[in-house]
Amino acid sequence: MKVPRRSARQKNLQKDAEKEEAINLLEQKENTEEAVERSKDEEAVEEENFVESPVVSDDDDDEDFSDDGSLGESGSEDSHLSGEEDVFLSSDGEDSFDAKSDDVSGNGASGSGRDDTEHGKDDDAESDDSRTVVEESDSSEDEVDPRNTVGDVPLKWYKEEEHIGYDLAGKKIKKKERQDKLDSFLASVDDSKNWRKIYDEYNDEEVELTKEEVKVIKRLLKGKAPHADFDPYAPYVDWFSWDDSKHPLSSAPEPKRRFIPSKWESKKVVQYVRAIRKGLIKFDEKPKEEPSAYLLWGDDSSAIDRQGLAYIPAPKPKLPGHEESYNPSLEYIPTQEEINSYQLMFEEDRPKFIPKRFTSLRNVPAYEKAVNENFGRCLDLYLCPRARKKRINIDPESLKPKLPSRKDLRPYPTSCYLEYKGHKGPVVSISTESTGQWIASGSSDGTVRIWEVETGRCIRIWDLGESVSHVSWNPLPERPILAACIGEDVYLLNTGLGNAEEQKSLDELLRVETPSTPDDSDNDKIAVNWVQDDKNGGIRLKHFKTVSSVEWHRKGDYFSTLMPSAQSKAVLIHMLSKKQTQRIPFKLHGLPVSTAFHPSRSAFFISTKKNIRVYDLLKQKLIKKLETGVREVSSIAVHPGGDNLIVGSKDGKLCWFDMDLSSQPYRVLNCHPKDINRVAFHRSYPLFASSSDDCTAYVFHGMVYSDLNQNPLIVPLEILRGHASENGRGVMDCKFHPRQPWLFTAGADSVIKLYCH
Repeated sequence: MKVPRRSARQKNLQKDAEKEEAINLLEQKENTEEAVERSKDEEAVEEENFVESPVVSDDDDDEDFSDDGSLGESGSEDSHLSGEEDVFLSSDGEDSFDAKSDDVSGNGASGSGRDDTEHGKDDDAESDDSRTVVEESDSSEDEVDPRNTVGDVPLKWYKEEEHIGYDLAGKKIKKKERQDKLDSFLASVDDSKNWRKIYDEYNDEEVELTKEEVKVIKRLLKGKAPHADFDPYAPYVDWFSWDDSKHPLSSAPEPKRRFIPSKWESKKVVQYVRAIRKGLIKFDEKPKEEPSAYLLWGDDSSAIDRQGLAYIPAPKPKLPGHEESYNPSLEYIPTQEEINSYQLMFEEDRPKFIPKRFTSLRNVPAYEKAVNENFGRCLDLYLCPRARKKRINIDPESLKPKLPSRKDLRPYPTSCYLEYKGHKGPVVSISTESTGQWIASGSSDGTVRIWEVETGRCIRIWDLGESVSHVSWNPLPERPILAACIGEDVYLLNTGLGNAEEQKSLDELLRVETPSTPDDSDNDKIAVNWVQDDKNGGIRLKHFKTVSSVEWHRKGDYFSTLMPSAQSKAVLIHMLSKKQTQRIPFKLHGLPVSTAFHPSRSAFFISTKKNIRVYDLLKQKLIKKLETGVREVSSIAVHPGGDNLIVGSKDGKLCWFDMDLSSQPYRVLNCHPKDINRVAFHRSYPLFASSSDDCTAYVFHGMVYSDLNQNPLIVPLEILRGHASENGRGVMDCKFHPRQPWLFTAGADSVIKLYCH
């Protein structure tokens, strides 16, 4: 009878069944071995627990540590034991008991254990032992002497040695072999008491904390006293006997040093502060780290640290290439045009060697510059100091200041709109009225005229007989008074403008009761006479020298006169309301040329031929001295803001001073080829102008910013022409309209012109 063959699938199923049986047998064998080992471990643990000393009970602590470091609370809702026993779950899922009961933990998986009666007996025995109290002692006999006797020697000294110190017998304490971190971690997982072990680096051993030490640490973490029997709230014991005591312990008065700061401490602090400032005491100094890497084959010159000047290595000669060959290729040989272009190049950019072609090496001549180059090479290497010269390629157009377009700076005067004709001689000076409706002019023909600005009509003429040197209008609109300088006299003229009430007040103001006579005996008295001038309708001030200019104060009551040849009495200040005159209390350094009042403060500007000094009239002291650096100053003008000043000179230079910035000129403009006669600022627009003997007037844009960090912006705008030259003189004076961007110019051709935008 034939047995049917089994299929391949049946064979595979049979093999799998055999493998599963073999695996089950191996697992049963391993389980039995583990059970035996666990039973042995439990017996060892029981012996250790019976040997342990009883622990001092702590009634105040509601928490305790288990062998695996977990916390449990007695008396909690989840506890199933009595008040003296706390149960915890160990790291491997087993139930372990606290040191209060000292019960041996049972392992449910091992299968080995004791019955309930044995547990009960052990619990009673251990609970009786736990109630016994051990007295604490502070003596050093309980402490264990250290095994290592090296003292306070740092252990890092033994880092490279095989031992960590010496014991009491003087023998070396060998270092233990360190366990691999992975192995130590696995061992700590299996060991339920690993959390109690601490590594003692000093003695190179692991120390296991006892239950008493754990309780002490736990109390310290809570902020309590380390010993449970310590009472922090013990009753106070008054050790001093107060019976029959009439006086305190010491009736001496309190010493003064107890409530006065110590001067020795303050001196010491000052010493420390000075040492810190000098750098003798430094904080947070980090040690210099030595470079771990260095150039093995690098240039030695780059690694040398020198204390003096920066080390510059010697230049290395360029190695010869194909062009230095005696028979180079045709592409290396330059043409005659290229050779000629080399002559137009800078010497530094010009090629040092021009290749040539020879048929053979025998035809190559000696190098004509060989000796010179060798000598220069020797100088480079040994004798001459070397310095790096960095050549910067800058576009010349980029060096020009980027100024705004003139179209953006409008309005400003550009063309002549009106001419005022009537004078028979050169018009020396002009002045605009504060409202801008009238303009006054003075000429060398001895007349002073008042013109209407919009129509050009002359409404008033004074014939004073001599050449007029300067005219100035009072800045107050309610006081239409015109001051004119003629020789040694200053006339205060009533122009007749204004209403009847203003004319009445002017008549009272321009009336002199008793003419003042000079007193030569007193040096403080000034030789100036205030005389009533009925002919011209005003006041005449007789000076002792020729008066060149007159300037009004912003309040309209004070005005100053300038006599260049009067030495110490060259500058006088007059008070119109009281008809008084006084000289300035300052010493003049040089011949004065021009004066001006500050537009907002009590400051006074006096210009000499070289310098300009600013004085404070209230404090009577010098504020600032400005150094012009020009040949001779001709006129000055103060900006309406008061912090900037322009100066015209007789060498054609216009200087702008920013008094907050420096005593030197902020900008110097070389605009005129001839002398500058007058400079002027506009009251409201950012414009200023200058007039010169070259028959031109220059108009500039001068913007002063309120931000002190931003410098003024100066842009030239227009050159105004139209005046003719007479006897070498051109434009004598220029003034801006007080409200419009218009400019008035007075020329030597006896014409006044108005330029508008």
